[in-house]
Amino acid sequence: MIMASFSVSASPNEQTKIKQIAQLAEYVGVDYVAAVGNGEILDPDEYQEMTEFSHVIIEQAGQLSSQTNQFDTVKAQAKALHSAIANKASVADVRAASSALRESLLTFMPQLSLPASLLPVEQTKALFAANCSMCHGPSGQGDGPLAKNLSPEPTNFTDEERATNRSLMGLFDAVSNGINDTPMVAFTQFNEQQRWSLAFYVGSLAFKDVQKPQNLEQNITASQIVNLNPAQLSAGQSETQAHYVKWLRGNPEQLFTGKKNPITVTRTQLLAAQAAHAKGNYSQASDLAISAYLDGFELVENNLNAYDETLRKNIEVQLMNLRQTFKNEKDTAIVGEKVSAALAQLAKADSMLNETKLTDGALLSASLVILLREGLEALLVIIALMTVLIKTKRQDALKYVHVGWVTALIAGGLTWAAAQTLIEISGASREVMEGAGALFAAVILLYVGVWMHSKTSAQQWQKYIKDNIDKRLESGTLWGLAGLSFIAVYREVFETVLFYQSLLTQSSPAQYSSIASGFAIAVAILAIITWVLIKYSIKLPVAKFFAITTYLLFALSFVLMGKAVIALQEADIIGIAPLPMSFDIAWLGIKSTWQGIVAQVCVFAIFRFYIFKSKNQE
Repeated sequence: MIMASFSVSASPNEQTKIKQIAQLAEYVGVDYVAAVGNGEILDPDEYQEMTEFSHVIIEQAGQLSSQTNQFDTVKAQAKALHSAIANKASVADVRAASSALRESLLTFMPQLSLPASLLPVEQTKALFAANCSMCHGPSGQGDGPLAKNLSPEPTNFTDEERATNRSLMGLFDAVSNGINDTPMVAFTQFNEQQRWSLAFYVGSLAFKDVQKPQNLEQNITASQIVNLNPAQLSAGQSETQAHYVKWLRGNPEQLFTGKKNPITVTRTQLLAAQAAHAKGNYSQASDLAISAYLDGFELVENNLNAYDETLRKNIEVQLMNLRQTFKNEKDTAIVGEKVSAALAQLAKADSMLNETKLTDGALLSASLVILLREGLEALLVIIALMTVLIKTKRQDALKYVHVGWVTALIAGGLTWAAAQTLIEISGASREVMEGAGALFAAVILLYVGVWMHSKTSAQQWQKYIKDNIDKRLESGTLWGLAGLSFIAVYREVFETVLFYQSLLTQSSPAQYSSIASGFAIAVAILAIITWVLIKYSIKLPVAKFFAITTYLLFALSFVLMGKAVIALQEADIIGIAPLPMSFDIAWLGIKSTWQGIVAQVCVFAIFRFYIFKSKNQE
């Protein structure tokens, strides 16, 4: 699914209230025009409804947590909207107050997800005719057979002024949850795709006659078109942009026609972040900057390395720094300067990636390196676990390790397939998954390394076998081995597939054989490494095997700890404090930040401590 997301920092109960406030605020912004004009009440019933809704908004906002000041802006804006209605302010002022309140509320709303595709238009029309036309009319004009008996009257979806102030998220909420104190009921019998299809369909009716613009490369994201109404998206923008917004609402299938170029995603998210920053939404701007890197540029880093590794590193540093700039820098001129510099570098990268194709040899090499780099770490963990079990004469337990890595391959493949057809896993979610997996694996491998180091003498090993092996390698421990092998493999699989998918976008169909050849060669190399490690590690004496494996596990723990910190930094879970000098040794998981270096130094210190301790006991 395409994720339409904003940062969530409210409890589930508060999120429910926030959604209700947002729905009512949008409803007020849309319908106030029928209640008041030129400071006079046009329709007493309509004005009474607006007044009641504003009271509910005040009441709901007042129930949000007062333990922190995070909802102070929401509460103040709810009061401002209430005052504007009470004072019979102009439609423009009420809509401005409503929009400001909704934009603040979006910061706290949970994620919404769009299906990978909408229902075919004819199916959606049939769904609308069977379930909505009796009230809203066959063409959505609010003139169905039951309309005259309903209060308030059903919405006329072809009214452009009304539709301009109505968001797709508001329409989806109305279909999903109904609207309190109105005849609009919740359509809980529909699945999510059906409800989204209806929301997009009725949201398009007022804009069906808008002509297709010549320039389709506009800076609007899926989350913006879903969460914000056309009036909000067009505010302060050119006529061309406003025209594009209306056309996109009338032709929502454009959101489901495939994935954009990653560089385009990066550019779009950066400009959206700059716009959010200009409005004072610093946290949202930072989140969009994170998405610019993780959902865009990161996917073409391997490809760009083949052209200009220095450019790739410069852009990566710029994007990582921009998230802090958006969050902490208040001067829009400084922000604009840094965004412009990043966009210039991105344009250069885009030109490199689009104007020339990678040679067959470069594609083969890139394909080979991707699989070897991602697969070797997982392979070493699996081999270490297998050889330990063989040395302990517990070959019967090997099946648990095999269950773990085979399940990981299947799960990784299914996750990728789901990401193509059912859901879209955001870059931040992917990095959190990879970072948490790497951190878990690093800690476990460090523990196993310490345990193995204590058994490096034959005498100690024989004593352990005699006293503990049958007790310790029981069902729970064995399933723990399966879990470790699963995590070691799963965290690599999905990222590997993403990199290959990006590689395919930079090649022609005639070059696919080169990518396949690189993949096949990498598989063959990994198979040879597997055979050599198993064959010769088993023949090693117990003490030497445990000594070598101890160093291997500590090395893997060191690398994985560094990669865990890097992934969590990219997801903005861990802060970034750069060192005075800049360096990046990817295959060791070393990067020039204090957090990463300290974490890896801790692993090294633990390793040295147990080495020193064991020597003193000899």
